[in-house]
Amino acid sequence: MRPPRVNGRSLVNLIAELEHRLTGSCQAPRLDPDLADLIPPGETYVLTLFDGLGVHQLDHRNASDLAAANVATIDAMFPSTTTVSLSTIATGMMPTQHGIIGYLMNFPEHGVVNMLKWAKPGGPPIETDTTYLLPAPNLWERLQMAGVEPICVQPGNFQDTPLSRALYRGARFESVWTENDIVDATAQLAAEPGRLIFTYVPHVDVAAHVGGQRSDGYATAMRTANTIWQAIANRLGDQAVMVGTADHGHLDYADDHKLGLPATDLTIFGEPRAIYVSRDRSDSAGLPPSLAAFPARWVPKSELREWLGPGAPHPALEERLPDGVLLPDPGYLLLASYMDRRLIGMHGGLEPGELEIPILVARPATGS
Repeated sequence: MRPPRVNGRSLVNLIAELEHRLTGSCQAPRLDPDLADLIPPGETYVLTLFDGLGVHQLDHRNASDLAAANVATIDAMFPSTTTVSLSTIATGMMPTQHGIIGYLMNFPEHGVVNMLKWAKPGGPPIETDTTYLLPAPNLWERLQMAGVEPICVQPGNFQDTPLSRALYRGARFESVWTENDIVDATAQLAAEPGRLIFTYVPHVDVAAHVGGQRSDGYATAMRTANTIWQAIANRLGDQAVMVGTADHGHLDYADDHKLGLPATDLTIFGEPRAIYVSRDRSDSAGLPPSLAAFPARWVPKSELREWLGPGAPHPALEERLPDGVLLPDPGYLLLASYMDRRLIGMHGGLEPGELEIPILVARPATGS
């Protein structure tokens, strides 16, 4: 296992590349030149994110157009999970800098929080304003200041949720409800120059979590994602370039490899593939004895900081960090009592299937 390659071959570098092309500046290192050369210049860029579509999933029989568009492999951020990657996109910054380091986070003022629902795990919503959870100016605000219009094409039920208020501050939010809506909105918006359009496609992630990659639902979701990609590509004008990627990949897990963690006074958060562990006591340097028997590697806080990327840290990063992270061995999940063991597909760690994501490129119709 290795950490993300954040100095030129990861998601944060792809975002920096697009920001630099549109504005002349960026917050993180750009893509390595050999990867940047694979993305043609455009007056408007469409960034289409397929939630849960790792590069190793592109050999599926229903992903032929996506596979044909794949030009390179880059890394998701660590942990390889949606909230971290979407925060990286929304800011163009490393997790170190934007401060979102997991799906379940431990905030001193709230305790453990489910970031997707902005609620206590299995509990009620947390009443707090998330608008400025991420640093300012974020990517969308910097684009606006440079005269570029940012537009986020998102499922309509996401509008005005706590997570969306955090992620899309400063961007126009374009609600869509069906696959045809996604295609129509993205293609129509891409007809104007001077825009960055961020289109989110959720289907693969949902199906992979619930049914796994051998399920009929997953095959249907992959066909839907493939159709959306090609339908948008077929309608691009000659000034727009569409780049596709993912927030993470997916791996399937057998029930007998889903291991429950013991009841403990430890604070457990993070992901089933990257268990964050904190203790109230000061003697927190090593692996807690109660976790020593699990098939996993203990990574101390000092090493975790490096995995989150370089840069000036978010002011609250230190208090949000755990004492360490327990990385399950390949094929295993570790689950706290409030984590859902029914899910078949999972992600969050550093295995290639969860970490490695594609760069997809759709060239303008006149140039194909």
